[in-house]
Formats: sequence, C-alpha cells, structure tokens
Amino acid sequence: MTPIANLKSEQKKQQYLGRHILAEFFECDPNVLNNPELVEKYMLEAALECGATIVNKCFHLFAPHGVSGVVIISESHLAIHTWPEFGYAAVDLFTCGEQCDPKVSYEFLKKKFNSKDTKYSQLNRGLMDFDSHLEHKSFMVSESF
Repeated sequence: MTPIANLKSEQKKQQYLGRHILAEFFECDPNVLNNPELVEKYMLEAALECGATIVNKCFHLFAPHGVSGVVIISESHLAIHTWPEFGYAAVDLFTCGEQCDPKVSYEFLKKKFNSKDTKYSQLNRGLMDFDSHLEHKSFMVSESF
C-alpha cells in the first residue's frame, strides 16, 4: 500500500462525534440583535434549517441591551449572546451525527442578522477511532458474560 493510500485508509477509520462551529457576526442590525423574540425565532429556525430536532429553549433580554439564549436540540445545542450596541453576535452551533450541518445554521443566521462581516471556526469534537473503539467495546461485552 502506498503511503497516500494508507493515509486515506487511516482517515476513514477516524471519525468525530460532532461538529462545533464558533461564529462571529459583525455589523449586524442592532434592532434585530436587541429583540429577544426575533433572536429566538431566528435561532429556532436555524435549528430546523440544519435538520435538528428542537427539545427546549431559553432566551433572556438584558438591561439596557443584549440577548442571550440557547436552543437545546437532540443533536446538541445552538447558543447566542448579542451586543446590539456593537452590532455583534457570538454564536455557538454544536451538532452531533451526520443528520445536521451547523454550517447551514451559520449561513441562515448571517442573512437574518443582516451581518456585513462574519467569520467562523469549526472544531471536530470527539475524534474517535471507531474500529478500535468497537473492538474494545466488543471485548468488554464478551468479558461481562
């Protein structure tokens, strides 16, 4: 096997449990970012857009301004904190499994917040070597009998 083929074989074995996007939205509409009903609506819609199953939600308006909130999804969570006075929102999009794509939520929120500048980083969480994990698990099961 060539080194490149071997590397591709190794990449197939290693997978991750979830994708975690840390997003920053700049130059957003401050009227949207300071409206807890709109922020909640858009976060819930972002969860549905990426294929998530909503479990619960909680949002809070701070005085004099700013909204924090979280949408709990079966696949993990979407969280936000806004600074309307700066036109800025920090958003955390964490989804597990292959069903949901947090990048879809990111793109959706970028439009809804009317963000003129955005950036994000993606972390692959729970990097696993599933072949060795399954071997280990199967060993543990056979030991318990």
